[in-house]
Amino acid sequence: MLLHVTHETRYEYAPPVETAQHLAHLKPLATGSQRLVSHKLSIDPSPAQRSELPDLYGNTRAFFALEATHDRLVVMAESVVETSVPVLSSDVARDLPWEAVRERFRFRKDATFDAASEFVFPSPYVPRHDDFAAYARASFVPARPTFDVAMDLTERMYRDFAYDADSTEINTPAVEALAQRKGVCQDFAHIMIACFRTLGLPARYVSGYLLTQPPPGQPRLVGADASHAWVSVYLPGEGDGPESAGGWADFDPTNGRQPGEDYVTLAIGRDYSDVSPMRGVLHGGARHTLNVGVTVQPVGEVIQLPPQSQTQSTFQDKESP
Repeated sequence: MLLHVTHETRYEYAPPVETAQHLAHLKPLATGSQRLVSHKLSIDPSPAQRSELPDLYGNTRAFFALEATHDRLVVMAESVVETSVPVLSSDVARDLPWEAVRERFRFRKDATFDAASEFVFPSPYVPRHDDFAAYARASFVPARPTFDVAMDLTERMYRDFAYDADSTEINTPAVEALAQRKGVCQDFAHIMIACFRTLGLPARYVSGYLLTQPPPGQPRLVGADASHAWVSVYLPGEGDGPESAGGWADFDPTNGRQPGEDYVTLAIGRDYSDVSPMRGVLHGGARHTLNVGVTVQPVGEVIQLPPQSQTQSTFQDKESP
């Protein structure tokens, strides 16, 4: 599938900002099931400094600095991505019981290093807590394969949790979202990751986009889509040595399914704090408003964004300045 993605972020400042530095994760990853065909990042006003470098997890991180006074900032990322259905490598131990996977990541002297170990530990938005273990237990049946555990937990969360954009903020603790059984995709991803890590298994956060279909007979609306988030669970290889590479399988608890070719992966990290679309340090601009418009379209159906569009998405308050 060939998908065209536009992600517009618009800030309005009062009073104006004097200087600013920003980091952005807005360039889709190249993966085994995804090829980046083209990408363009437009910034207005034009930055005095601009660079692009990979971060620790292989994501592309754009840096830009504004050194002149400005009362607005518009950042437009436009990408074309070719996607396919993700397929697990034949070397992955898909049927390995979850207890065996946990044992592989239990600390032992002189154990072989596995890069996935980093995703076992707590992170800023994903602490360990007994409440996560208590909720997870129904899925972590003894001797159940890790893949089946992840699929069961994905489907349970889809049934148990309500999507409510007004129920949480960017800093709402995951354990609080778990208790109230509602939130947004970011909350659900953090909860599922916390369930795995609390029980000693690696899981990571994935940010990206999901192609949504308009209602029958209705046109596709520009800017009506939103950023999305889901979970990647690690499945070790068949052997125990360093040459036995494992793989990551993706799960979307918000929609109760595995991501397919209708998903676009933007970045991966420990949690949202590693891959927030934009963040910055500002001098001035004590108050601001934020509008975000995301559009995901099959290339053959591309509708151009209108000039100076003011489209908003339901995910707008989840991006931090």
